[in-house]
Amino acid sequence: MKNQIYFKYNSKWGEMIGEVSETGALKGLWFVGQKYFPKAIPSEIAQVTDLSLLLSLKRIEDELNAYEQGELDHFTIAIEPEGTDFQKEIWQILMQIPYGETTTYGEISHKIAKRRNLLTMSSQAVGQAVGHNPISIIVPCHRVIGKNGSLTGYAGGMDRKTALLALEKKGCISNNVKE
Repeated sequence: MKNQIYFKYNSKWGEMIGEVSETGALKGLWFVGQKYFPKAIPSEIAQVTDLSLLLSLKRIEDELNAYEQGELDHFTIAIEPEGTDFQKEIWQILMQIPYGETTTYGEISHKIAKRRNLLTMSSQAVGQAVGHNPISIIVPCHRVIGKNGSLTGYAGGMDRKTALLALEKKGCISNNVKE
C-alpha cells in the first residue's frame, strides 16, 4: 500500500485537508465536510518530517496564501489528481480557464466532443467530472457556471464558490444562485 501523506490548511473559506504524493505533488485538496470528501482521511494528521515534503507543503501553502490575498492568478505547484481518463481530461480543461473568467458545462462538453470527433458529449457527464475534482481552488472548478450565467453546484458549497469568483473579481456573479 502506498504512503498517504495528508496536511491541514486553514483557508479564509474554511479548514481544508490536502494530500500529497511521496514526491510532494498535490493529489487532493478538499474543504472539510464538502461533498465527495474522501472517507479514508485519518482523524489525526501525522506531522511531516521529510525535508523535501516540508518544502513542497510550504510551497503549496505559500501559493494558496498568495491566491487568497489576490496576489496569485496562476498556480505552479505540481499536481497529480487521481481519477478516470475522462475526469483527468475534464480537469485539464478546467486548468485552462483563465483567472477571473468562467465557462459553462456546455462549452466544456463541446470541447470534449470536438477533441474526440463526436457530435455531442453529455453536459451531465462533464458536470459529474467537474464535481468530483479532487483539488479544490487550484483546479478551478468554481469557474464553471450554468449556461444562463447562474451559479450552479460546487462541492465546497455555494458560498465558497461565490467568494472565490468574487475574489477573482469576476463580474458575472448572478443573483440566480442554485444549490
